[in-house]
Amino acid sequence: MVERTLILVKPDGVQRGLIGEVISRFERRGLKLVAMKFMLPTESILAKHYEAHINKGFYPGLVSYLTSGPVVAMVWEGWDAIKACRLTIGDTHANEAPAGTIRGDLAIHISRNIVHGSADANDAAREVPIWFSDDELISYERATELWITRPD
Repeated sequence: MVERTLILVKPDGVQRGLIGEVISRFERRGLKLVAMKFMLPTESILAKHYEAHINKGFYPGLVSYLTSGPVVAMVWEGWDAIKACRLTIGDTHANEAPAGTIRGDLAIHISRNIVHGSADANDAAREVPIWFSDDELISYERATELWITRPD
């Protein structure tokens, strides 16, 4: 099934110059970028995004970190995109992420793990509208799509 999912390159990924590397990994995976913006996240956006964590002890530090610099917010589309992105990203705990994943290759700490990706379809459906309006999501066809996901 074709899905859409949210990916954020967090401030550590931006500061380390890894935006292109992250994008390249998803493109090589066969996913299609349908929205992207370079932005400073507001506390309001983060409160919506991390609503389930607002009363947890780590939340103030998380907000401080994510507002410390720009992020790149993206929506990727493709066949089983959520699972494909999660596999490409690797485990949340960078030291447990396998080699070949973004976190396994490039991160070493749980709180500076380069990217965020929607955990499942429910999270993706909730998160994408927090960061993007419908008119910012671009539907288009790429010539490579038939070579990546041939219709049965």
